[in-house]
Amino acid sequence: MTPLWTRFALNLVQMAFLLLFAPLLEGVLHRLEEIAQGKCGPSIWQVYRDIGKLFIKDEVISEESTWVFRMTPIVAFVMPLFVVLLIPALTAYPLFFAFMGDMVAVGFLMAISGFFVALGGMDTGNVYAAMGASRKHMVGFLAEPVFIMVFFAVSYVANSTIPYVVTATWATSWASMLQPAHLMVILAFFLLILADEGRIPVDSPAGKVEIAMISHSQGIEYSGTSAALMKWGGAMKLMVLAMVFVNVLVTPWGLAQNTQWAAVLAAVCWVLLKLLIFVVVLALVETNLAKLRLFRIPEFLAVAFVICLFAVGVRLVGIS
Repeated sequence: MTPLWTRFALNLVQMAFLLLFAPLLEGVLHRLEEIAQGKCGPSIWQVYRDIGKLFIKDEVISEESTWVFRMTPIVAFVMPLFVVLLIPALTAYPLFFAFMGDMVAVGFLMAISGFFVALGGMDTGNVYAAMGASRKHMVGFLAEPVFIMVFFAVSYVANSTIPYVVTATWATSWASMLQPAHLMVILAFFLLILADEGRIPVDSPAGKVEIAMISHSQGIEYSGTSAALMKWGGAMKLMVLAMVFVNVLVTPWGLAQNTQWAAVLAAVCWVLLKLLIFVVVLALVETNLAKLRLFRIPEFLAVAFVICLFAVGVRLVGIS
């Protein structure tokens, strides 16, 4: 197999890796959160069972809905698969589509998914879905400046906006990973993940009261196959953000350095280990914090924005 086709095949492997392990990552997170609260918790395979049951159930679609409602689950499912083609998920070297987009394109693709999910929630006229979409856009409006500042801070150091180049730059030495600016960017991006994914303290993913939901109320009108795609797409989005966090910012090591399949298999094991550590930290954070009131969320994101400003300032003045 030629190097070009090998890299194309590795792109497909990265997509398969995301498809297969995203529900497992969410299942492990749910189990850890329940254990941290002194409960037994569901099986780590429960998300697979839920998705499988939803695929075989009938789908009910409102007569008042439009094509937006029907298209939203497909967009939410496909966009993370596009993003994983642009980021170093398993390999440290660029693959076939690596230079088709940079970190701004990653954020843009994620924003398209969120935009369609919000429109789909409002399309049927359900008051709780519309309320959740409105709140989600408020959070997204406040989170966008944080993402831009993280993007500026990272690209300023790496002199590039391509995730693979950023990973190679950070991986040059341990000293570069311990610089104050880099540590502040890591903290700000982690806070951004909490806000964008609707995790505590911004939102409670385990909440069942519609009027208190933010992210998860947008999909309450979906059923059957559409609900399965929404659930699977949400799990993949969390895993994509987690891989950007661990592979680009925190630990840019453990990725395959060549096209040998043994190296790729080893990278799968290392990335799964890093993701496991990430969900353990995420579970500990969620179980030790309380959900913020809606009007305290801007303060939470303002903290992340100020941290990014400090990171950029520290980098500009050359403090190491």
